[in-house]
Amino acid sequence: MEITNTIFYVVHVLSILGILVLLLLQWNKSPRKLNPGVLHSALTALIAGIAMVGIRHSLNASNATEWPLFNNTKIAVKLGIVLIILVIGYRNLKKPILEKKTWITLLGLTLSNIFIATLWH
Repeated sequence: MEITNTIFYVVHVLSILGILVLLLLQWNKSPRKLNPGVLHSALTALIAGIAMVGIRHSLNASNATEWPLFNNTKIAVKLGIVLIILVIGYRNLKKPILEKKTWITLLGLTLSNIFIATLWH
């Protein structure tokens, strides 16, 4: 289970970084268009995050001192952010132009998710 948890963790981190990189690649493009990879990365991050939380509960049952449970508030906020990214992404996927305010919103949500993951204990 520990190896599986580590694999999901790596997939989750790479997925969030994938969202960030794909959004940053649109930095100076004109017109901006939403890369479908943003949605794929967000969905992968969502699934990997849910899997990590589930695995952590079983690891906690076997050794609570080594595998403490996650902060549920932090997980709920991160879940909400990824869901918002998915909703905004799906609403703008077929549009020929990604508006600057939408791009900034997606970028801000992604950066917020990263900061919450690393700084909120």
